[in-house]
Order: sequence, then C-alpha cells, then structure tokens
Amino acid sequence: MPKGKIDLDAKYADFERDGYVIFENVIEPDLVAEIKDALLRVERDNDMGFRDTDFEGKRTVRIYNLLAHGPTFWKIPVHEATLPFAEKVLDEELQVSSVSSITLCPGQGAQPLHADDQLIPVPKPHQPFTLNCVWAISDFTEENGATRLVPGSHKASGMPDYDIDCDTVAGEMPAGSVLFWHGSLWHAGGTNRSQDRRFCVANYYCAGFMRQQENQQLGIPLDEARKFPRRLQELCGYSVYRGLYGHVDNEDPISMLGRQDGSKLIWQRGYDEMYVDKTAAD
Repeated sequence: MPKGKIDLDAKYADFERDGYVIFENVIEPDLVAEIKDALLRVERDNDMGFRDTDFEGKRTVRIYNLLAHGPTFWKIPVHEATLPFAEKVLDEELQVSSVSSITLCPGQGAQPLHADDQLIPVPKPHQPFTLNCVWAISDFTEENGATRLVPGSHKASGMPDYDIDCDTVAGEMPAGSVLFWHGSLWHAGGTNRSQDRRFCVANYYCAGFMRQQENQQLGIPLDEARKFPRRLQELCGYSVYRGLYGHVDNEDPISMLGRQDGSKLIWQRGYDEMYVDKTAAD
C-alpha cells in the first residue's frame, strides 16, 4: 500500500456525487500476484469453465464463495485500504454479501446494464444498502472490458431496462486498485477486445440488516470459519446487528466459533446505550 493516508472524506464526496470512486494502487503488488495465482489454482483444481448464461458471460470464468477456497481470499474483505471506506458508507456493522471472481476472457461481449440492488423492493433513490468493491487483479482498460459506469445513476428513480442504451464511462485503473460503487449505480461489464484475460475479485458488502447474496453460514464449512480472523467472522454474519438482529438463542453467534460474545444484546444494555447509532456517534 502506498505511503500516505487516504482522504476518506474526499473520496466519500466523490462517491456521493458520482455513485462510484476509484482508489488507485492501494493493494500490495505481492498480494495482487498471490490472488491471481490462487484464482488460477482454484480454476484448475475444480475444472471450472465458462458460465452458460448471457448475464454471467459465456466467455467469463466466475468463481463464487471464494472465502471457502483458502486463506489468500480471507485478506480481501478486511484489507486496511478498503474496509474503512466500506464502514463509512454502510456503517461498522456491515456484512460481506459475497466474494467472487470475474475473469473476462478474450471475446467476451458487454454485459447488460443493471444495478446490484435492483431486486430489492424499496423505492429509489435510497441510501446505500450494498456496496461493491472490485479489486483489479490485472489492469482495467477500455480494451479489456473495464466495468462500464453511468455516473450519477444511483440517484435515479428507477432501474435500467434490459436493453437500454445510454452513455457510460470505463472504470479504468491499474492492477492493485479498487473500484467502489453504490448498489443502485447502473453499470455493466465491458467488452474484452484484447488478447488477454481481465482478472478481478468482486468483494460485495451489504448493510448488517440485509440478507447476504451468498449464504456464508452454509457456504463456508464451520471448521473453516473457525480459522478466520475475528473481524472476518463478524463480517460473514457471526455477529448481531444493533444488538438484536442475528442472535442465536439469545447469544451472539460468534460464540459458535469458540469466541467470546461480542456486543451486548439489546435487552442486556442500559437505557442510555440501547439505541446508540454508531454512525451518528462517529
């Protein structure tokens, strides 16, 4: 990670205006290389090929549930260059919704424009409920299919039609950078006109009161989850949101992983701490 602290307030202002923001060169080159090697290993060991749907891409390799595929991927959701911004957008009790890889191969066409939260039945625009954080494991360029973005579309009152045609910009960035976007932002994978694969990991966060896109408790074996660092366990749902949502038999579910309980449940708190809003307090 480069020297110098990231100005989260300035980045947040850009994010609120445009619906997305890029942090350039914030992931260590050694970790980028480690992730790429791990993706190729998982793909090879599991004989993974292309997904046979238009939306996922017929010349795209997608690997879901990456946290179940080894410690290399555990480093992604808790990385010091990215998690603080996600906490600023969603609050500190956010969760990991999914961690997956998207490898665009030569010849992959453009994806239809969509928004990640368009299936959530609430009026739009709204505060961010979800936040995607895409890690560039190779350079993102116009030629190799960098994500197409519609700036400001997170403020729209509806979602894009499947076949809509509108102006977009390419989320170009060097390997080792990350692209955050609001769950309501209209976006799409681009066309890979190059002769090389475009590697990335989509680290998708959601608010703590939402259901996760990937079922972390069933998708990750319990014995594997016990090995995670505590913060990752909490992000995967072994935590209680606002002292109420997610408890198991009146206990913090992190105790199921052999940890001591975290925050008090709502009825164990004093009146003065019962309705504390962490985001407001910060």
